[in-house]
Amino acid sequence: MKEAPLRPLPELLAAIRACERCSAHLPHGPRPVVQASPSARLLIVGQAPGRRVHDTGIPWNDPSGDRLRNWLQMPRETFYDEGRVAIVPTGFCYPGKGRSGDLPPRPECAPAWHAPLLELMPRVELTLLIGRHAQEYYLRDNGRRTLTETVAAWRDYLPGYLPLPHPSPRNIAWFQANSWFEREVVPELRQRIALLMND
Repeated sequence: MKEAPLRPLPELLAAIRACERCSAHLPHGPRPVVQASPSARLLIVGQAPGRRVHDTGIPWNDPSGDRLRNWLQMPRETFYDEGRVAIVPTGFCYPGKGRSGDLPPRPECAPAWHAPLLELMPRVELTLLIGRHAQEYYLRDNGRRTLTETVAAWRDYLPGYLPLPHPSPRNIAWFQANSWFEREVVPELRQRIALLMND
C-alpha cells in the first residue's frame, strides 16, 4: 500500500495553528505557537508557551527567551528568521498556571505534530532540547535520571541533540548550583550555533 504524500509545510503549519484538539483543557483557549521552514538548520524544542508568549503569539518573547538568545549569542532578527531557526515546543499552547509555575505541556501536541514537521525540515542539523519535557520526548530511554544528569551528559547526545536547562528566571538557583553549565556547555553551544548560522 502506497504511503500518503506529505502535505506541504504551509498547509501543515496552518493545520497546527488551527488545532483545537485539547482546547477543553486550556484555560485561556488555544493559540498554537510554532515557527518552521524547510531550510531551517537549527531546531529549538522547548516546553510550552508561557502567558506572555500566548498573549503576543511570538515564541520565546519573554525573559526566558532573552536568556536563551544570550546563551546562543543570537540577535532577535536571526532568532526569528524561520528560514534559519525552527521553534517547535513540546506543547504548542499555553497550558495555564499550576501551583508552582506553568502546567506541563499538553500531551497531545508532540505525538500529533512533531514527526510530520520534522519530515518537512530535512536540513536541521542540531536540535536544542530545552527542559525536561523536551528531553524526555526526544531522548526517551537515552535520557538520564534527572535533567541535571542529562545536561551534564550533553556530549553523549551530539551531534544531533544538545540538552539544555530551561532558561527561566525561576531556575536561577539551578544556574548558581551548576556553574559548570555556563563554563562548559554555553561556549560549546555558541561555537556550534555560529558554525550553523554562518555556514
